[in-house]
Amino acid sequence: MNHGLTTVSDRFLSLLQRHPKRLTALVAVVLLGGGGGAYAVASLAPDPADLPVHQITESVQPLALQDQANALDTHSFNLFRTDTTRSSDTAKSLLQRLGIDDADAAAFLRSDSLANKAILGRAGRTVHAEATDNHALLNLSVRWNPSNDGVFQRLVVEKTAQGFRSRIEEAALENTSRLAGGTIRSSLFAATDEAGIPDPVATQIAEIFSGDIDFHRALRKGDHFSVVYETAEADGQVMRSGRVLSAEFVSNGKTYQAMWFAEPGQKGGYYTLDGQSLRRSFLASPVEFSRITSGFSMRMHPILKTWKAHLGVDYAGAIGTPVRTVADGVVEFAGAQNGYGNVIIVKHSNKNETVYAHLSQINVRVGQSVSQGDHIGAVGMTGWATGPHLHFEFRVNGVHQDPLTVARQNDSQPVSAAAKPAFNQLASVMRQQLSAATSIQQASAD
Repeated sequence: MNHGLTTVSDRFLSLLQRHPKRLTALVAVVLLGGGGGAYAVASLAPDPADLPVHQITESVQPLALQDQANALDTHSFNLFRTDTTRSSDTAKSLLQRLGIDDADAAAFLRSDSLANKAILGRAGRTVHAEATDNHALLNLSVRWNPSNDGVFQRLVVEKTAQGFRSRIEEAALENTSRLAGGTIRSSLFAATDEAGIPDPVATQIAEIFSGDIDFHRALRKGDHFSVVYETAEADGQVMRSGRVLSAEFVSNGKTYQAMWFAEPGQKGGYYTLDGQSLRRSFLASPVEFSRITSGFSMRMHPILKTWKAHLGVDYAGAIGTPVRTVADGVVEFAGAQNGYGNVIIVKHSNKNETVYAHLSQINVRVGQSVSQGDHIGAVGMTGWATGPHLHFEFRVNGVHQDPLTVARQNDSQPVSAAAKPAFNQLASVMRQQLSAATSIQQASAD
């Protein structure tokens, strides 16, 4: 066997010596046709270790990173902060809330008469401050409206080369209007707070629609509203809110709209957008929007401890809260009366009369004429009262009626024919504004 293999090997070597190129090509074809093709090609390539090596050197210009780093080390930036003053503020505590750590600034605010008058001990004023990145004060400003004369004052405190300086400036308020809206989740005031609407505007909304919507008992989750109201601004900062110009309230699937309109030579009021006056003969409530603690119904008397008909409506309120007459009339009684305590009785037309009890103050006298909305007294807890509140009654021919029901039974008057063209023109504008306010409300809800 070994002899046979030797003979074949000798013959192969002999052929390789005589025909080297043909046999090399034949072997390559066989290997490429099988699984060892890649190995055969790789084996026939030059050895990388035998390839020539060339070294190339080029000069590269370095980036100016050090210059940038040095510039960042020396760069400074200013910080801006805003906060609201508190009655308990000291110069140090106010500056700390503004993120400022500057002993010289604190000393100046303590000693400067203008700063003391405008800031310290004045709650609710918005302070704007600019400071360096190491928390040193550069300037500070605060604005306020001292009266309703259309101007505001501005305190400016600035750091100069000679130290801190202060001055008082005066400028005109800018009257403008704002659009807003909200959705009821628990109460009207919770919704307006969430939407950033001032409380006086929320109170006006409740007053405007009080003849159609029972804000104490009928609001539902998902009810929503839009409002356009006046503001007086100082350098873009709202100093006070004004009158509601138009409003829309969707409650229980029904839409209510209102706008302010004044006929020439007459006192203005609210109307539906088709021209019906929202002014009723009787206001829905003798106090501005307040929580009802006891309605017109049977109840357990809090003092007598027996079931007894409650012939009026009780409104919660702090002692001193203004009480207003719900309609034009004449004061029939003003003084103390048994369990009513201090009480006022006002006689109206058609043998109607209203009763305002447990008052802490009486501001009218018997025989005095009063107009709807006049302040006639103040909430108290005189007579049979376990806490401060107003007890309010409505009597027709001496018979007690539910005041909330009576207030919704009054007929309204339309805008006059002479004023209707001007009214329609304004109503068109108000519809557009309410539509825009509704879009804002829907966007915020989403």
